[in-house]
Amino acid sequence: MKKVGFIGWRGMVGSVLMERMLQENDFAAIKSYFFSTSLGGEKAPALNGAYPEVLNSKDISQLKEMDILISCQGGDYTKEIFPILRNSGWNGYWIDAASSLRMEEDALIILDPVNRDKIEQALNNGVKNFIGGNCTVSLMLIGLHGLFKEGLVDWVSSMTYQAASGAGAKNMMELLSQMKFVGDYLAKNPSLGALEIEKKISQSMGESDFPKENFGHPLALNLLPWIDTELASGQSKEEWKAQVEANKILQSRKIIPIDGTCVRVGALRCHSQALTIKLNRSVDLSTIENLIKEANPWVKLVANNKSASLQELTPAAVSGKLSIPVGRLRKMTIGDDYLNAFTCGDQLLWGAAEPLRCMLRQLI
Repeated sequence: MKKVGFIGWRGMVGSVLMERMLQENDFAAIKSYFFSTSLGGEKAPALNGAYPEVLNSKDISQLKEMDILISCQGGDYTKEIFPILRNSGWNGYWIDAASSLRMEEDALIILDPVNRDKIEQALNNGVKNFIGGNCTVSLMLIGLHGLFKEGLVDWVSSMTYQAASGAGAKNMMELLSQMKFVGDYLAKNPSLGALEIEKKISQSMGESDFPKENFGHPLALNLLPWIDTELASGQSKEEWKAQVEANKILQSRKIIPIDGTCVRVGALRCHSQALTIKLNRSVDLSTIENLIKEANPWVKLVANNKSASLQELTPAAVSGKLSIPVGRLRKMTIGDDYLNAFTCGDQLLWGAAEPLRCMLRQLI
């Protein structure tokens, strides 16, 4: 059995990865080792085939003993440890959820339903670094896989509605704290009218005791039209990732332009996207529907009507599920080769943990 080390297994993405591996009985096929910066020497999770003691995640000699390392620890850890580990002579497989290595030439961005053939080719060519992609990019590519595979996409404008979980567990909890703050205020003032309570709550969001340490701004009853750092292009880094990562995953011969605006909204763990897709030729809608729904097992085509959209095409409907619903599919009035679509997916599953799990299964 291969020795597999897990780093960052207690965090949000790591916890979802552990849950999925338990569901699929993945631990039965490996010898598991758990690494931590703070729990070294303590008892490890009691899992099938697991080494009984937690190891030090900064001990290069212990890390070097692994055949495969899976890191959900974040970019700072990768930047610090990965080069030291490789320079020490370690030649194992590195699987990472962080973005630090995504665009490196010796790394492949992994998204099993879309580029499994590219992953197999990379393994045959000796590639050892396999990196999970940006959450919204991965979810978009799974949903639109059929159109990209058929070579129909000229360009895409993606307007995202990204959940609090994309910013981390602390931010997710802060959203709930903000909601509680507002709820408590409403409970104390039940007799106020709608306009008066709106005014009072809006004012309260600017007060010093309003919980916004992590986001820096109110997200509850609000939205934040900027995610990640500023770039000279006027894009946020989150918006920049769409084109560069999608084209690297697809290994496109010709760059497919993908751009839009990334927005943080008050959903907990699922990202949504409104898509304008420019096709490079006119195709009838029924053919487009078939291409989308038959591309991979995870796409779920949702009928373009009010009832189905509100029941099946929301963060609440897809939370905790591997399916990627695609709906609101129609030709746009601006031209027969313009397509409107809306998709939603759990960013902690196919947007983060599941590509890592699939990569591990492929290696073992």
